[in-house]
Amino acid sequence: MAKNFKCWPPQWPQNLNYPDRPVHMFLEDTAQRVPNRIAIHFGGMVLTYGELKTLVDRFATALAGLGVQKGERFAIHLPNMPQFAIAYYAVMKIGGVFTPLSPLLSPREVTHQLKDSGAKNLLSLDLLYPGIASVMPETPVERIISTSIGDCYNGVIAPIKPLGKLPVPDTLDMVELIKNNQPNPPAVDIDVNKDLAHLAYTGGTTGVSKGVMLTHKNVVSNTVQFGCWFNGAQLDVQADKVELVYPPGVDPEKDRPVARDKETALVVVPWFHAMGTIGYLNNMVSGGTTMVVFPRFDPTEYIEAVNKFSATTLGGAPQLYVPLVNMPGFEKYNLSKIKLIASGAAPLPLTVLDSMRKSFSSSVVIEAYGLTECSMGATCNPPIPELTKVGSVGMPVFDTECKVVDPNTGKDLPPGQEGEICIKGPQVMGGYWNRPEATAEVLKDGWLYTGDIGKEDEDGYFFITDRKKDMIIYKGYNVYPRELEEILFTHPAVEMCAVVGKPDVQSGEFPVAFVKLKAGQQAAAEDLIEFVNKQVAAYKKLREVFFKDVIPVSGAGKVLKRELRDEIVKK
Repeated sequence: MAKNFKCWPPQWPQNLNYPDRPVHMFLEDTAQRVPNRIAIHFGGMVLTYGELKTLVDRFATALAGLGVQKGERFAIHLPNMPQFAIAYYAVMKIGGVFTPLSPLLSPREVTHQLKDSGAKNLLSLDLLYPGIASVMPETPVERIISTSIGDCYNGVIAPIKPLGKLPVPDTLDMVELIKNNQPNPPAVDIDVNKDLAHLAYTGGTTGVSKGVMLTHKNVVSNTVQFGCWFNGAQLDVQADKVELVYPPGVDPEKDRPVARDKETALVVVPWFHAMGTIGYLNNMVSGGTTMVVFPRFDPTEYIEAVNKFSATTLGGAPQLYVPLVNMPGFEKYNLSKIKLIASGAAPLPLTVLDSMRKSFSSSVVIEAYGLTECSMGATCNPPIPELTKVGSVGMPVFDTECKVVDPNTGKDLPPGQEGEICIKGPQVMGGYWNRPEATAEVLKDGWLYTGDIGKEDEDGYFFITDRKKDMIIYKGYNVYPRELEEILFTHPAVEMCAVVGKPDVQSGEFPVAFVKLKAGQQAAAEDLIEFVNKQVAAYKKLREVFFKDVIPVSGAGKVLKRELRDEIVKK
């Protein structure tokens, strides 16, 4: 089935020119183009793009001096902070392979990822490392480097930000390595089509995490796909730089949602997640965007930063927006400068989307879709209000195809019918690290079989119904949790919810809901069950509701349904 261009944004190119360059060239280009533009705001600390490049080069020199070789896996175990960006681009520059370690992982999970990846190198935070130090002898790690949030602040600001530096025995100090090395790292020859840039692990919400192999070509392709999706430009790839090319008469600042070297973004999406590394680090650096970086999410701090820093773009998972729109006094904030708001990683409840459209009336609010196995993203709504479809994750971006197949037969399905979403494009992974059988299950004839259930409409927009593995089978009927969750979200007392299947001898499994109520609201389980069940067919009816203070989510913002299922089994 040919790609549907019926609603393709006018004047947007249908295909891109892709640079055959390694990932770190994003920073090299921007630092050369706008060296004095602010790259990072972090709790009062400011780095320009020129300064960021110098720090990257110093750290790259240090890593090479320590003996870090091309192809070695380098694990970064940090929250969002300047040292993360410095280390990431330094690893890229010397041909290392970035493998992210979420600070939320347990010691057991850290052990698995370090052993599975064969990582010899680890960069960790002074506050986090003591929690995993005991398992280091079980891993192949040979070099441990530590850093601190306190390293970002000088003595003058210390009384306001009392974040001291904790001693971390038997580790190298990142600041000392940067200070004691010059910005002249050795040149490393990188084959962008073969050499790995990332070994990024899947979230593990449905089982043991697998390492996703992404080349420099994968990462660069996906970065420019989404960068050009938002700025509507074509790429002119030259020997020493990449220029943006617009149709005659187009003013990038007036006629496009975002413009190169002009935007300021609030960045709270974790860089250790695929959406963070591609969308909120590489994409931002490539576009010369000023990043206001947060190590954690605080709704009040975040929304007040909009005006404090004159932010123009926001982005994140639904778990970012749900507490924002439910904040007391949220309506008093002036959000008129925000031009673009993106949501991904998990479905955005329609009621929350509606609230966002009302609150951010001058913004384009869009949903996108992807997964780690395609670097980050595959589809996105056009950043044009009249082309954005509510409830849709948009259309396949440049040079990307999507299709829907029958989960049982693999047969292609026509528009309107639900099945498994499959993706083909330059951003699709090479496979799972050391897992040929698992790779063969999801990569077939160049297509990535995602395990996500959805449909395509007649206009070429895609809609995600649910995860195939989250689907509940009740007496042979397929029940999709998201449909029930969308109904629950319309109840005035519900802030967050998740529906999973409860094992049952007679029916196989039946739907139950976990619910977090809004502050000051009350609702009985029976009321919520009745509220949902009067709107669905009999086989979809909720049978139980469990109230929780917190619905568990991963660092990427996805609800951890496996934990909820385990909780049911224990009950």
